[in-house]
Amino acid sequence: MHEQYLDMHPLEREKGITIKMQPVRMIYHPDGSSPLPAPGIQQAESRMPKAGDRSINEIILNLIDTPGHVDFTYEVSRALAAVESAILLVDATQGVQAQTLANLHLAQKEGVVIIPAINKIDLASADVSAVEKELQQLLGVEPHEIYKISAKVGTGVSELLAGVIQKTPSPQESTNDPMRALIFDSKFDPYQGVIAHVRVFEGSITPKKSLFFMASGATCEALEVGVFLPQRTVTGCLSSGEIGYVATGIKELEKVRVGDTITLVSSPASEPLAGYKEIIPMIFASLFPENQDEYDVLRDSLKKLKLEDAALMFEPEESSALGRGYRVGFLGMLHMEIISERLKREYDLALVFSNPSVAFRITTQKKGTEHSPDTSIIYAASKMPEAHDIVCIEEPSVTVEIITPGIYLGSLTSLIHEHDGKILDTISLSGDRLMLHFEAPLREIIVTFYNELKSVSQGFASMAYELSGYRTSDLVRMDILVAGDRVGTLSEIIPRVKADSIARARLGKLKDLLPRELFAVALQAEVGGRIIARETIAAMRKDVTGYLYGGDRTRKMKLWKKQARGKKRLKESAHVNIPPEVFLKMFKK
Repeated sequence: MHEQYLDMHPLEREKGITIKMQPVRMIYHPDGSSPLPAPGIQQAESRMPKAGDRSINEIILNLIDTPGHVDFTYEVSRALAAVESAILLVDATQGVQAQTLANLHLAQKEGVVIIPAINKIDLASADVSAVEKELQQLLGVEPHEIYKISAKVGTGVSELLAGVIQKTPSPQESTNDPMRALIFDSKFDPYQGVIAHVRVFEGSITPKKSLFFMASGATCEALEVGVFLPQRTVTGCLSSGEIGYVATGIKELEKVRVGDTITLVSSPASEPLAGYKEIIPMIFASLFPENQDEYDVLRDSLKKLKLEDAALMFEPEESSALGRGYRVGFLGMLHMEIISERLKREYDLALVFSNPSVAFRITTQKKGTEHSPDTSIIYAASKMPEAHDIVCIEEPSVTVEIITPGIYLGSLTSLIHEHDGKILDTISLSGDRLMLHFEAPLREIIVTFYNELKSVSQGFASMAYELSGYRTSDLVRMDILVAGDRVGTLSEIIPRVKADSIARARLGKLKDLLPRELFAVALQAEVGGRIIARETIAAMRKDVTGYLYGGDRTRKMKLWKKQARGKKRLKESAHVNIPPEVFLKMFKK
């Protein structure tokens, strides 16, 4: 045993957070007898409790541990679609957090049974009564329906598990129905191909059965079937109500999709299961390998990561400065950070990330034409149409929910206004805590807002947000010119009122990063065809007269003039090559 037992990935242990949902099978003995060891799992299968039977002394629980951070909400929603109940776990020292509410709303939409529990009641700083009142107000439950536990020392855990067993519906046997299983996650194994994580809703899956994937149309033979203990353990059968895995042997990664329904080739189901709503990325960034020979490695790496992370989206992109790469969609900055670190550690890739941006909705109409305006979504500022063709620019807006101690209200109000936010309402909670709702542009929330929120609230405030739609904004495209050449990778869409200050900041940073050339290099920021800021990198100086000693000054003058003519010719014809590490440092906050 070790700490964070279900957080198996090194990044999860380093950061102290759950990133990936983790399914696990637990054999529970309400009478307190010893659980079966892992090799005896096949014996336990034969004693699966029947629907509605609560008297049996051995209960099989199919559990899924889920993340809490807002960037991994899609993981939570997929897990909720595969289960019948959810334990709403609240920290006795922190109370209900903003993300608690967000995940509660997801669970209520799925219609699962909510089982409230207060954890860490053994800590001296625990305020159980205050948290209990919050849960009563939130869920409309009585105090005796809220379980008080300490997972650390085991207090109240037996009572909680008894409540889970009593309130969670057991799976209904459906031997006459065609087999249907929902893929809620997947991984890639170099020997067994795609490993599909499934919840079986009807029928059963056994090895050597021919399986049919209803969305992709793929077929395979089940190589191996088993459960998570939490490591993969072969059982030979997955029946209705169980969560486990199927080794498909499929090496074409696109054939196995999260949300697809697996059925049998011999007796296929007529209708697939509901599946999942397609996720919408919040931010986008371009990824380019520093070594273009690794482009294929990057492509294969992204495909394998998408198997484990259905929220990851990508499409090919090409840059004149950085070569071939991919435009990648993420759910937030933490999501982007995790993917970046995994590409570096697991696939040994050195990458250049572009400046993260949101998706803008652009309405255009060519001057002098009579056709209706065209509306399109753009992800990169370099793809933005010419300013004279743009009718309007809309940007994504989010509704943000913050829960904070009341003493930080003034600081948070100022922070919200600095980020173009508009406060909608403020609600008083128990224990001198407040809930703030406000609207703001997504571009203002995704990059630095969360860190600033933690700073001004000394770490006590929590935040959750969801996309609320698009709103018209006064935005402009800012291009960066280096020696007269437009560098598309450095283009940004920014608020018009902040254009001057942002332009000066970007050019100042670029001036410090670019190596000097043999000629002076002009750095310019352009908005709507007008230069709004400029910096100049001075030319490298070489003393061409250093070898002369004494004599007529005219000899030195001739050499200086010759040098000046050479620099002028070089400046007129030369192109500045920007090293990849300069882009990396430019985009690093």
